[in-house]
Amino acid sequence: MNKDLTVGDPQSVLWKFSIPMFVSVIFQQMYNIADSVIAGKFAGEDALAAVGASYPITMIFMAIAVGSNIGCSVVISQYFGAKWYDKMKTAVSTTLIASLALSLVLTVAGLLGSRGLMVMINTPDNIFADGDLYLRIYIGGFVFLFLYNVATGIFTSLGDSKTPLYFLIGSSIGNILLDTLFVAVFHWGVAGVAWATFLAQGVACVLALVTLKRRLASVETTGKAALFSWNMLGKISRIAVPSILQQSFISIGNIFIQGLINSFGSSVIAGYSAAIKLNTFAITSLTTLGNGTSSFTAQNLGAGKQGRVKAGFGAAVKLALIITVPFFVAFFFGSHVMLSLFMNEGSTVAMETGMEFLKIVSPFYFVISLKLMADGVLRGAGAMKSFMIATFSDLLLRVILAFILAGPFGTLGIWLSWPIGWMVAMVLSLSFYKKGVWKSSALTDSAEDMEEEAPELETEGALMFMEEENA
Repeated sequence: MNKDLTVGDPQSVLWKFSIPMFVSVIFQQMYNIADSVIAGKFAGEDALAAVGASYPITMIFMAIAVGSNIGCSVVISQYFGAKWYDKMKTAVSTTLIASLALSLVLTVAGLLGSRGLMVMINTPDNIFADGDLYLRIYIGGFVFLFLYNVATGIFTSLGDSKTPLYFLIGSSIGNILLDTLFVAVFHWGVAGVAWATFLAQGVACVLALVTLKRRLASVETTGKAALFSWNMLGKISRIAVPSILQQSFISIGNIFIQGLINSFGSSVIAGYSAAIKLNTFAITSLTTLGNGTSSFTAQNLGAGKQGRVKAGFGAAVKLALIITVPFFVAFFFGSHVMLSLFMNEGSTVAMETGMEFLKIVSPFYFVISLKLMADGVLRGAGAMKSFMIATFSDLLLRVILAFILAGPFGTLGIWLSWPIGWMVAMVLSLSFYKKGVWKSSALTDSAEDMEEEAPELETEGALMFMEEENA
């Protein structure tokens, strides 16, 4: 069901919209974590390390999918908020066509370059073959992953955060069952983990696209929406490309850090692999709340309701801080219990490595939560320059400090780079929000486009949207 986020109490509306997104990410991370849990428990420490070694590379592909998700959702949200449904449908179909083409190109490139990427990050010989196998199967299913992420972005831009939740619950349960069958019963090892993800994601993708097609068919328009528009692709790209670059550069930075960690041996890799999966669970949950804030911001700016954006930001911060508490408690005070899910008692070095990482970074989840909510407003308004400055500052500091501090402090120095980068980035993001750069950065159509389509706009929100653009 499509949901208008421009009416009602901002906190109530945003929370009701964002909480299903948070639950969705729990299930999404459950099946990401299940890969490592089942590999570590049933195939051994080397299998856990193999999956973990390829993880930063898989995150590059995921970053492109997530960046595209963000780009399309901001544009579609603004058109939906302005009640300009013809343009909204064109934005949806243009996004899907472009995403299909891009995902196919990346799949071919990834399959050809997978081995070289594993060499580049100094993957140890004892886990190289399994890591490369996992990576190639993962990339083979990238089309499904890409289109599914874009589809969920479209649903949320229409104010529907529950439909993606239902698909994620189904795919998560399916992935865990297939993981168990392929690894614990059939003993396929790392290949079983990869094929389970491939199949679960493929089914979820097909179901999401079919549902989206039916949902859009129920939206009435004043005329026939264009199937593809280069002009629309340009508008989407203005948000998507910086978002893809931001997500990709973070993943590339993580590859450099992974290469540094790989030099400490497979036991340290296994411990870091388990800990980073848990850390990603927390950060992805908070990022998802930020994405909900982006959709809320975009719809309200599209409707000309700027005042609701500030109220939405306050509500988002409150929800993010509440959600941060259990992650901090579980990872700081219960790190041993959490990491025991991934490894057996004999993995002493791996356990100590993971516990050290979690105890250092988890107190700073409260810091990064503030940054991510401010980023949600900046991104929803199309203020991508400010958004990228804050994000790249975090990335550059983290990578540079990891290499500098690893010399005198070993892995401890690497872990310390996370909170330092987060604190600097938080200050920058909040500064940009406080300065109000988002107020004049909303992504809109050109005056010429608006004049051409003006007779079709009948709602007060859409007319306000026009007036702000021509001002």
